[in-house]
Amino acid sequence: MFTEMRREAHFVVGDWQAAAFRTDPADRMRAEMAVAAAYAAAGLAVPERFVWVPSPARGAVAAAVLAGHTGALRKAGLDDLVEQADTDLDGASAGASVLAEVRTRLWEAERTAACSEQGPEQWPRTWSETGGLLWNQLQSLVTRVRGAIGEQARARSVRAGDPQPTPEENAAEALLRAATLDAVLGQHDAPWLALFESLGRLEGPLAGLAEAARSAGWWWPYERLVIMSERPCELHRDEPGRLHRGDGPALAYPDGFSLHAWRGMPIPPDFAASLTGLTADRISSEENAELRRVMLEIFGYDRYLAETGARPLHQDETGALWSIDLPGDEPVVMVEVVNSTPEPDGTHRTYYLRVPPSTRTARAGVAWTFGVDEVDYHPRKQT
Repeated sequence: MFTEMRREAHFVVGDWQAAAFRTDPADRMRAEMAVAAAYAAAGLAVPERFVWVPSPARGAVAAAVLAGHTGALRKAGLDDLVEQADTDLDGASAGASVLAEVRTRLWEAERTAACSEQGPEQWPRTWSETGGLLWNQLQSLVTRVRGAIGEQARARSVRAGDPQPTPEENAAEALLRAATLDAVLGQHDAPWLALFESLGRLEGPLAGLAEAARSAGWWWPYERLVIMSERPCELHRDEPGRLHRGDGPALAYPDGFSLHAWRGMPIPPDFAASLTGLTADRISSEENAELRRVMLEIFGYDRYLAETGARPLHQDETGALWSIDLPGDEPVVMVEVVNSTPEPDGTHRTYYLRVPPSTRTARAGVAWTFGVDEVDYHPRKQT
């Protein structure tokens, strides 16, 4: 029975992972019906109007305008975003936010009941086998989206080459970030919804929220109006699930709002294109530590080591230990190993594996990659 329950949870998590990363257009009719059901579950009247926007960035600006922050946004030079929000809202009357009624209170009640039923020992295990499997990826994504929404406020300074935003831009950035906290995250609420479904708790008050999450992106609930956002139209991730793309945005919405990333690290939109003719000297002179790491990955550790005339810190029968010292950053320490299994052409492939900066021997580095201490590493055969 326990094995069967774990298998069931596995499928539930898979379904919600798929929903979280969907990039097809929102099912607007289905989403609106689901939101209406969520209002009914909260004891509220069905909203009079649904305002659809192409991205959570547009939704957050509209929410900030509804909250009365038009003046602060205009002081930051965001007149075009304000005018866009005015067009989206078209003079509609929204009333107060009902986020607490529609989501927070129902969510907390179900979570409290589920935690009580599971008990202090089973509850964390259930979470780790359901929502916990999605949490890090989705939390990172949501944090990045929220940050990028706020950064719209200082995009003009950045384009003008001024790294220091004005006080007005800082204030507008804080307001836009705050507006994202008034949203229901839709598809990005997948971790908690996976948990609730595995416990059979999506048939009651949370049914509308779950159906909305399967049908659309972020949304902002008000007494008489709901701002609904489309899902992204592009999403590119690497094997561990991090945002990753070298030739365009890793996450993009229909209106052009996007995030650029390399193995989860934020990069400027034109960064990849600017790396044509990348050299070891340019990598060494890059002041931004995160961008320098990206450059190293693209350039290749082996090539960088060869062109800078580096020498290994340590060598033994397991491989060679290398260290790349970077100004203002911890050193990049790698162990170089040769795969004992030959390639189809008879050659043996060399790998460079990142290890902790404190690593002192090649053997210790290889042992770390297997999750054991150096003294406990006794391989029968190198692979």
